[in-house]
Amino acid sequence: MGRLWRSARSWGALAGLRARPDKFGGVSVDLGELRHPRRLERAAFGRWLRGAVACWQEEGRVAVWLRIPIFQSGFVTTAAAQGFGFHHAEQDASTLTLWLGEGPSRLPGFATHQVGVAGAVLDESSGRVLVVQDRNKTLNAWKFPGGLSNPGEDIGDTAVREVFEETGIKSEFKSILSIRQQHKHPGAFGKSDMYIICRLEPSSFNISFCQQECLKCEWMDLDELARTKHATPITSNIAKLLVYGYREGFDKIDIKMREFPAVYTGLFYKLYHRELPESYRNLTS
Repeated sequence: MGRLWRSARSWGALAGLRARPDKFGGVSVDLGELRHPRRLERAAFGRWLRGAVACWQEEGRVAVWLRIPIFQSGFVTTAAAQGFGFHHAEQDASTLTLWLGEGPSRLPGFATHQVGVAGAVLDESSGRVLVVQDRNKTLNAWKFPGGLSNPGEDIGDTAVREVFEETGIKSEFKSILSIRQQHKHPGAFGKSDMYIICRLEPSSFNISFCQQECLKCEWMDLDELARTKHATPITSNIAKLLVYGYREGFDKIDIKMREFPAVYTGLFYKLYHRELPESYRNLTS
């Protein structure tokens, strides 16, 4: 490992490249940092990349992100020959990735908007709610389990799936509680992020959490979650909303879902809104 690392590091210093580790176990390299890109031959770059990847594998890195400016696109074929594939492209550069971890790649896809969904699983019989602490976060704060929505996946289905994958708890979608919108989100490649929290009802209670994603997982008293300083700000706010609904009725906080036929033949859409009394659903002029 030492010989490979010294070789990769010395070439990187000579060419101006720097490998930047991230908190998820990956490493990023930007060819835009090359001091003399026109002097770098493809064969030399290929040798450097092969040695660097070997070092990163030995270090236990799970992924490589390689940014290639458009005027250096000749290096794309060199990287592709070593297993890299396109992740996304913008006006002035493309980004390639190589998955080094076990099993199929778990790298998120690229989009102009990212939709994340979390599930607030509340056991009404005990007043407890399911919470986790993420393994990959700098701050180990309590939050609701969740993750990114897959293409073509309904919001409620994402919440139910993510809760089960992270905690082993089965649940049923009941409503949407909140929507957070954030632009230029660092975790969404600088794009816009929509984060939706749903209210779920549990149908199982024995926790079997994913240790790759979570440090801790437990059923916490709802009042405790609403008061603790060891929760993320959005979790704390939604916990207070849940306390209100738990005490005064969920009809005061729920955003329900209804399905309607779309204008496109054979298609349907989901409409989310506050509950509408039956007498108002059939209003006519």
